[in-house]
Amino acid sequence: MLVLGIESSCDETAVALLEAAAGEVQPRVLSSVISTQIPLHRMYGGVIPELASRNHSSNLPVVLREALEKAGRSIHEVDVFASTAGPGLVAALLVGNTAAKALALAAKKPFVAVNHLEGHMLSPFITRPQGLVPHLSLVVSGGHTLLVDVRGVSNYTLMGRSLDDAAGEAFDKVAKMLDLPYPGGPEIDKRAEQGDPERFRLPRPMMHENHLNFSFSGLKTAVLYTLPKLTPSGNPNDLPEQTLCDLCAGVRQAIIDVLLHKAMKALRKSGHKVLAVSGGVSCNSALRAQLAARCERARVELVLPPNSLTTDNAAMIAYAGMLRAQHGDFSPLETPVDPNLKLAGMQTRA
Repeated sequence: MLVLGIESSCDETAVALLEAAAGEVQPRVLSSVISTQIPLHRMYGGVIPELASRNHSSNLPVVLREALEKAGRSIHEVDVFASTAGPGLVAALLVGNTAAKALALAAKKPFVAVNHLEGHMLSPFITRPQGLVPHLSLVVSGGHTLLVDVRGVSNYTLMGRSLDDAAGEAFDKVAKMLDLPYPGGPEIDKRAEQGDPERFRLPRPMMHENHLNFSFSGLKTAVLYTLPKLTPSGNPNDLPEQTLCDLCAGVRQAIIDVLLHKAMKALRKSGHKVLAVSGGVSCNSALRAQLAARCERARVELVLPPNSLTTDNAAMIAYAGMLRAQHGDFSPLETPVDPNLKLAGMQTRA
């Protein structure tokens, strides 16, 4: 089966082709091409939906052509077309989704509408030789922080979620306070490597609650109140470089401590011995190292996607589409995009 996936939910225009022979559980990623709009949106400090949509329209034909050329395949060889249907920016979603439907219609091949979050959740297993197994999923991205009990495709139980800011959103908002470039997560991570995470006593919200939900807005507020104490002007550009690095290290460690604590608690509650971590924040260097150490002590298998598959990409959409197609779960071409799309089969426990 050859699957072509398209992702355009936010500011990345991406196309990928995955192939798996009958009976194979690990697909081959023939190509995964991403055109990022970060330089365009950086000057605004965040994504401008209209600009994102307009650039998807101009970028997609080029990205599609490059993905097919790299894969050494023609559009006529594709067996299934998949695209992101939500959640995301509605105008951006429409570009990739409409293109995938048009290709499926022209080729007379089936179409699969994929939930962006499901793509992230399943992405760590693209490169796992044994394929997908029941596991606990921790999704940490700019818009979502979720703990999900995954028993199989479309068999998901929500165990915990962010009640306000997601982890990636907290990184970005703190970075904006510190006048660091967008996107903020990598900028904080870079400076945190040179900092002392113990210098500032920052909150770890909901660490000792019985539930598995998250809250990161209090951490953001703590940084806001800390800044005037560090420099009379309150201007982050007046901070000594080492103080800035220490503050970044403190923020990063506070977020990591909460994620680790909740994930280990959810593992005990679910009984899983496999933890899969995905989403843009999962490429954070310190988070990866500390997850690996904690899972080794707990004798839990940690499954992480390669860095190239942590941020928004089409390989994860093609993979989710492939798994659904293998179960005969196709989508009508009338399936609409939904900026608030819920995960199919998700039961809510949190």
